[in-house]
Amino acid sequence: MTVAAQDLVETPDPHGAFPRLTREQLDALCPAGERRPVRPGDVLYAQGECSPGWYVVLSGKVAIQHREGDETRTVRVHGPGRFLGELGLLEGQPSFFTAVAAEPGEVLVAGVGELKRLVTGDPVLGDLILRAYLVRRALIIGSGDGLRIVGSCYSPDTRRLLEFVARNRLPYRLDDLDQDRGAEALLRRLGVTVDQTPVVVLPGAGVLRNPSNAELARAVGLRHQEPRAGVRDMLVVGAGPGGLAAVVYAASEGLATSAFDAVAAGGQASTTSRIENYLGFPSGISGAELAERSVIQAAKFGVLVDVPGEARTLAPRGGLYAVGFDDGTEVVTRTVIIATGARYRRLPIPRLEHLEGTCVYYAATPEEARQCGADPVAVVGGGNSAGQAAVFLAGTSPVVHLVVRGGDLGANMSRYLVDQVRRHPRVRVHLHTEVREIAEDGKAMSGVEVEDNRTHERTRLAARALFVFIGAAPHTRWLSGHIALDADGFVLTGADAGAFQAAGISRAPLPLETSSPGVFAVGDVRHGSVKRVASAVGEGAMAVRLVHEHLAQAR
Repeated sequence: MTVAAQDLVETPDPHGAFPRLTREQLDALCPAGERRPVRPGDVLYAQGECSPGWYVVLSGKVAIQHREGDETRTVRVHGPGRFLGELGLLEGQPSFFTAVAAEPGEVLVAGVGELKRLVTGDPVLGDLILRAYLVRRALIIGSGDGLRIVGSCYSPDTRRLLEFVARNRLPYRLDDLDQDRGAEALLRRLGVTVDQTPVVVLPGAGVLRNPSNAELARAVGLRHQEPRAGVRDMLVVGAGPGGLAAVVYAASEGLATSAFDAVAAGGQASTTSRIENYLGFPSGISGAELAERSVIQAAKFGVLVDVPGEARTLAPRGGLYAVGFDDGTEVVTRTVIIATGARYRRLPIPRLEHLEGTCVYYAATPEEARQCGADPVAVVGGGNSAGQAAVFLAGTSPVVHLVVRGGDLGANMSRYLVDQVRRHPRVRVHLHTEVREIAEDGKAMSGVEVEDNRTHERTRLAARALFVFIGAAPHTRWLSGHIALDADGFVLTGADAGAFQAAGISRAPLPLETSSPGVFAVGDVRHGSVKRVASAVGEGAMAVRLVHEHLAQAR
């Protein structure tokens, strides 16, 4: 494999994605790896394969290439002092690119385990690497160099796959059968018929025909197939901020811990473009970055979050608990942390489901913003999620209509967000207003019809997309009647849970403990929880302390 001479100019670094290590940092790294000479054309790692190690360029240049069909193009060139790879290297995912030596030189190669040790153990170098990898993943997402999904955007299975890859922060590109002229030609080259769509073209050119989320997760390294043998000390069901905090604290304290999430690590918080009131991050942090950092931190202590893994049943079993999952597996554990959060509520308007994933969204991340382009949009809701979405979307949309049912923007929204919304020149606030209908122009959305709930006067707002943030319903059906819930389905804990449902237990439930001893609930799924990231993280940490207390009493 060769690289043309004109591709040898090193890629600029305007975003901090490709930092150059200092001589002191390189000297410190050399004992942790092996120096290897390279010749032009030497492949360090290949697209579609997991990298065998972490590479740092000591001399010469390395080209990063992307292959699509019969075409291979150089997307980056790195010179001395730069390190290779991106976020998938830390998470065991196949590479989206091939790294090939572009000229004679030398590289330093260290094990991926050593890279993880640096990221979690060296505060300066680790933060530099992790920050670069997070920015690189964002750049790949923006470029579309990743998975290739071919299907109709109106297909429920296509929308399912799009949601899954977006929530798991996987780079992808949609070839829409309804809009892209080349999509059917691509299917013919792949030997796929339209009735087999959607298909996913993997980085190594493998093709999955209408895969389930679990099949896709296994192909891209999200499902880790953790051994199920033996009884776990703690099982965390749900990997939002509360669940991830429980995983990190439990694993760091030596508890044998497993963790699952039905969709993606990070929960609802991962769909938030910017969290600006989380302690310790004065410039804010995106929900996706917070989730990625937490997942890497959990892996440091030996716990990999399995995705997707949807809990279906919970059953007591001789002083232990058995949790059954949708793939037929079962985990037996001494304690359970319920962190399954809540599902988005839908507006009661016609044809909403038909438009979900194409112009109706329940998250406002860079993925959704990219799909909307520079079109006007509408955001429904009066809480922090709606305010954050409105401000974020206003960065690219010419007009953002914020539709609020109540009359006071500050009733459920933090003051700092109210100020940002009020000051932003492209955000228009509509109080006492509710969405009644979505206007369509062919297969696309052209506007929303809204009604003033005082005068009942109706108007139409020009919008090509609708973002809905009107709360959520708890995901608790899987608890199988063994856990006491409130009238709305949220889990009762502590004094609210009443007496234990199991016989022979004399003590009262601990704080965060449910009506079943040893089963705890944290985050949005819990009755009376504070709907804030910081409080969910605090509850996750607190639950681990209570797990220790329960286990000590149970001995």
